[in-house]
Amino acid sequence: MSREFFERLRERAVEIHVEDHLRERLLRGDSLRVKLGLDPTAPDLHVGHLVVLDVLRMFQDDGHTVVLIVGDFTAMIGDPSGRSETRPILTREQVDAAARTYLDQIHLVLSREHLEVRRNSEWLGEMKGADVLRLLGKATLQQVLQREDFADRIKAGTPIGAHEILYPFNQAYDSVAIQADVEIGGTDQLFNLLFGREIQKAYDQDPQDIAVFPLLEGTDGSMKMGKSLGNYIGLTEPPEEIYGKTMSIPDTLTEKYLRFVSGLTGQELEAVLAMKPRDAKAALARQLVKRLHGEEAAARAEADFDRKFRRREMPEEVAERTVSNPGDLVATLVDVGFAKSRSDARRLIDQGGVRVNGEKATPESALHDGDVLQAGKRNFVRIRLR
Repeated sequence: MSREFFERLRERAVEIHVEDHLRERLLRGDSLRVKLGLDPTAPDLHVGHLVVLDVLRMFQDDGHTVVLIVGDFTAMIGDPSGRSETRPILTREQVDAAARTYLDQIHLVLSREHLEVRRNSEWLGEMKGADVLRLLGKATLQQVLQREDFADRIKAGTPIGAHEILYPFNQAYDSVAIQADVEIGGTDQLFNLLFGREIQKAYDQDPQDIAVFPLLEGTDGSMKMGKSLGNYIGLTEPPEEIYGKTMSIPDTLTEKYLRFVSGLTGQELEAVLAMKPRDAKAALARQLVKRLHGEEAAARAEADFDRKFRRREMPEEVAERTVSNPGDLVATLVDVGFAKSRSDARRLIDQGGVRVNGEKATPESALHDGDVLQAGKRNFVRIRLR
């Protein structure tokens, strides 16, 4: 069973380090402690998190212990990975509120067996100044500044907050505190996970093996899914929202979503991949709602989408336009060429000729990434936010 599990793991992973060592331990039947850290910087988990949460469930099903680190301490610093600027420092109240929702939502995927949930404030919050100095003494500033995001910011002359240097040390110390055998994460976490190996060795622990997995682009089709970008699909959003947002992703992303977050495997997955693009995306949307809300909710969401879109004869392909002021529907109608002037746009709206996602719009209607804006019977455009 462990051999089959390792092959499935290798198929999903972008990189495994050290692959031979991890394979040997799995085939030998070792019981491993598998770590994932999630910083509660926003109040909900989203579909992008399913990529790594599903991998953790695979480890659980193979008999290993998952240690989920809720980074309530590190979230106040903010992970600089992939960032071109310093994150704002969050308050304890903001972090605690987000952490509570994370804990409520992880059981949508993870079993309660073979699971430890720890807050890293347990050890990082208890460190004294001397402890922090000892931790910082385990590596050099040059090592930390080799991070691509730090290097890019130095080159561009963009400030780096002194507190940001602490982040990789703190994440690495999490692995020391829980004695991690394996740590997983997205590809943007590769430096942090490798750095964790070095800090474990400095504390005389065997270094963790690591596996990194693809980042899932959001509904805009280009940026990593995230709440701050407004391109996310929340795990606990209403079924109709999940279905509609999934149908708004570019066709080029359908296969990636199917392989990494749909939960489909084997013949089911191949059958969907063989469908026409629109049908495959509909199957994906239905499956995502089903796994998060159940079969009945999936059927209702699909019927709701059909009623709003397909029966209104929305075209198979909808052009996309990027807008800078989604809160001003009147200006957007002019911007995309559906109206000649603001007065013309208002007249269209007042006459009921403008719809957003199939629903009649008002001048106050706001647009979100992926929304379909319709004017008249034949003018459609999918909105993308700048």
